[in-house]
Amino acid sequence: MASLYNNKFYHRDISWLRFNHRVLQEAADQRNPLYERIKFLAIFSSNLDEFFRVRVSDIRQIKHLEKPLRKKLITKPNKVLKEIKKQVDIQQNEFGEIFNLEIIPQLASEGIHLIGFEDFSEEQKEIATNYYEESLKPITRTKRYSTTEKHSVFVENEWLYLAAQTAKDEFLLVEIPETEPRFFIFPSEDEKTFHITFIDDILKYNLQKEVSNEEEIAFYSLKISRDAELYIEDEFSGNLMEKIKAALPKRDTGQATRILIDPEMPESFREILKKALDVNHTDVVLGGRYHNFKDFMKFPNPTTKKLTNEKLPPLPHPVLSNCDSIFAEIDKKDQLLHYPYQSFDPVIKLMQEAASDPLVTTIKMTIYRAAAESPLNDAIALAAKNGKDVTIFIEVKARFDEHNNLKWGAIFRENGARVIYSYPDIKVHSKILYIEREVEDKIKRYAYIGTGNFNENTATLYTDFGLMTSYKKITKDLKKVFMVLERDMIVPKTKELLVSPFSTRERFTALVEREIALANEGKKGLIILKMNSLQDKGMIKELYKASNAGVEVRLLIRGMCSLVPGIEGQSENIYITSIVDRFLEHGRVYLFGNDGDTKIFVGSADWMTRNLTHRIEVVTPILDEDHKQTIRDLIDIELADNVKARIVDSEQRNEYVSNSEEPVQSQLAIYEYFMERQ
Repeated sequence: MASLYNNKFYHRDISWLRFNHRVLQEAADQRNPLYERIKFLAIFSSNLDEFFRVRVSDIRQIKHLEKPLRKKLITKPNKVLKEIKKQVDIQQNEFGEIFNLEIIPQLASEGIHLIGFEDFSEEQKEIATNYYEESLKPITRTKRYSTTEKHSVFVENEWLYLAAQTAKDEFLLVEIPETEPRFFIFPSEDEKTFHITFIDDILKYNLQKEVSNEEEIAFYSLKISRDAELYIEDEFSGNLMEKIKAALPKRDTGQATRILIDPEMPESFREILKKALDVNHTDVVLGGRYHNFKDFMKFPNPTTKKLTNEKLPPLPHPVLSNCDSIFAEIDKKDQLLHYPYQSFDPVIKLMQEAASDPLVTTIKMTIYRAAAESPLNDAIALAAKNGKDVTIFIEVKARFDEHNNLKWGAIFRENGARVIYSYPDIKVHSKILYIEREVEDKIKRYAYIGTGNFNENTATLYTDFGLMTSYKKITKDLKKVFMVLERDMIVPKTKELLVSPFSTRERFTALVEREIALANEGKKGLIILKMNSLQDKGMIKELYKASNAGVEVRLLIRGMCSLVPGIEGQSENIYITSIVDRFLEHGRVYLFGNDGDTKIFVGSADWMTRNLTHRIEVVTPILDEDHKQTIRDLIDIELADNVKARIVDSEQRNEYVSNSEEPVQSQLAIYEYFMERQ
């Protein structure tokens, strides 16, 4: 693996695989309840699917570029793909061991038996046959192909198949229906012992009888992941939104980036399938007997036993949840929210109040990933219907959410809102809301700036911050950002807000340089950063400079990290941990010691080149001293985590933090922190 970094920059995709390994560690962690461990297997599997559809696709496209340009982007993509395959194979083996040697036996100890068709009792065989005949057979498609004729076989993206080779120089592909639940629960005789099977096994049992009465034919699982890029040829001409809409169906027919197969499949049959599917050896990944483990997110619990974590329901915000007017409370003081520990409802309530308040004249908002069903979006539509001047910028290039974003865009427009869609060659990733009210013939401005999407569903799963403020300098800056989005301004000259791609990099660089200068004066330099990902080489070099100057650099990086810590003369003052627990750590916090006058910012931008240079991002300072203290308290709790935190070292080995301090599981501790402040 050492060839993929040179002690300065860890390869981003290999580092991402190390993050996904941390997810797999949660599946192996005996401290987690059984069904939580199963959930982490599902998340690991889903993550890996997207990785092959997005990142592996990108690397393969690089292979086709001219060599001089390819050298500027990445070195030796074939070597990277080889290392990816090596790492994935190792993790898939670990996945199989966790599932087969730990999860299956522990399910059995709880009276839940996940069985294959070979273990069906006579009564279960009869039940499986009846279920197949009545429910599965009418919707199951089976296709036959000759092994002697040359032809290309198309397999649907991310669809589950069963493949079998018959004795008549042909093979079969069977589509596993998606409209039926993946798991079937056999009736229980004593309500203590339960048998569950995959519908895959019900199909195998019945298809073996249908296909051949003379000899047993083996069916093997098969799944293909395809390139998820839309490949808009010319973003700068014509209607980009219409081009994206037209390109969406092509996503399911893109180049295969991975063929996942049952490892029990004979080598001879693999070769037949590789030729028929037009894939090569590097595309083949050996999975398990079953694929699409993301379906385990809905794995049934037929018992009355509690096999999951205790719920941590979102707590009401101490000010906003019970107030008469959100606007009145923002007028008194900035309001800080932290999901999912606190409820997302005040954001919905703010929009509902804005929709019905006769003093509200203007609403402007960005949407990156909208929920499918959304009271928040209903309130936006109502505001437009009520005659407010509503402008919504919708990023339809938000991968895998294009359909949903286009749907809501149409709804907003039907109700009278002005809807602006994606711009060529840049994404709008900021999470911002701007409202104007006309109070006593004066315009009063309000702003919401968040680290996460305006999405009620993810607000219960992702940890994020949201700031509501009426502070004039910030609201004036935010108005300029929307002027850029509406093409009434080219460069927003902001005083408080950091806005990519215009000022974020420069402002952050200046803040790092300030800590370096303090350290050079013999004072304490301190930088604490919490992000999803750290990849931008320019900012990493700044952190190396800070380390060499003696600045204490403490990083909380949930996902991919290209910075190599702990290298003498480069990064010995940089310490990195990563927390993977029940909630997905998503909030971005940037803290600079500033000689005791701590500066804290929150926003939507990771320190990745795309966030600093190719996206419109908004980062806001936290100016209220109470809120600064709250964020510092929360960060200190996360820095003290010695239960779910892993050390990100120079080899990215993912060792758990271990010390003699009292156990701190930061997410539980933060929940308790907010409970105490209720």
